[in-house]
Amino acid sequence: MDTVTRPAPAADATPLTALDRCDRCSSQAYLRAKLPNGSELLFCGHHGNEHRPSLLIAGAGFHDETDKLTIARESGFGG
Repeated sequence: MDTVTRPAPAADATPLTALDRCDRCSSQAYLRAKLPNGSELLFCGHHGNEHRPSLLIAGAGFHDETDKLTIARESGFGG
């Protein structure tokens, strides 16, 4: 049996805003996953890390802004 592999769909590169919320917990979203069927999911950093392996297996593409969390932590912003 031959397996056909398709490239992951490109996730929308539009920057995420504070209005974009995690589909799992409603925290601010920092990761957009685009599934092969064209649907998109938004995740906070925690849930993005939790679900990334399964999403990769499913062939999702990503727009990842979790680096903003590191920058905020290093600058002392956000408590």
